[in-house]
Amino acid sequence: MHSPSSVVEVSEPALAYLVNIARKAGDAIMPHYGATESAAKADGSPLTAADLAADRLITEALTAWDANVPIVSEESTAAPYATRRDWKRFWLVDPLDGTKEFLTRNGEFTVNIALIEDGRPILGVVHAPAIDRTYFAGRGLGAWRQDGVRPAQRIYSSPAGPETPLRVVVSRSHAGAADEALLQGREVSQRIGLGSSLKLCCVAEGSADAYPRSGPVMEWDVAAGDCVFRYSGRDGDRNSPLRYNTDDLRIVGFVLGL
Repeated sequence: MHSPSSVVEVSEPALAYLVNIARKAGDAIMPHYGATESAAKADGSPLTAADLAADRLITEALTAWDANVPIVSEESTAAPYATRRDWKRFWLVDPLDGTKEFLTRNGEFTVNIALIEDGRPILGVVHAPAIDRTYFAGRGLGAWRQDGVRPAQRIYSSPAGPETPLRVVVSRSHAGAADEALLQGREVSQRIGLGSSLKLCCVAEGSADAYPRSGPVMEWDVAAGDCVFRYSGRDGDRNSPLRYNTDDLRIVGFVLGL
């Protein structure tokens, strides 16, 4: 892979290069698909050889692209906040989001890579290797979906009207009544269960109206999907409640899409 420049810019070539990195990480994951071996991390979540293979590929590719942009990955120890708080830009990476979905072989796991600037994502890719689907977006570049080798299609989303019953996307592994309590009494017409950051992309492409999440989530779980959502608006960027590079890299309680 040859990077478009030594300094990462928000451009179509840079976004295409980032998509290429995510797809190659997916290629590194798929030989392990079907394996059941996993270790438990400190928080109890599973860790597989696929996580580590994808993390290694992504870290090497991003470092070769521009070694001056720091990387925060789920599979590495993040720099302390005293160091990170001065970062203007950094990468947020989840090399395999939805490990439970990976282990149960339902295909709903993703590679997530986002470039954060001043607390907001400005480039992002969500790649689902098992279903060969990729969502990607950039500031000023719009949001896109590509299935296999078909041409990429621009995707759009709009807020649902205040009286419109909501199509809500919920976590396949973590959904609960507390999530819908965040909708402030809005009527729900449909609940769509999905794994990984595909939930955010579902809102970005307009097949769901909102994604409520009451429980904690790490920033690397949502940054790339949030990027796709933000730049999916028909009349300017969508508003997102999510901010990045917090002291503990954790987000608790949000609704995306309203």
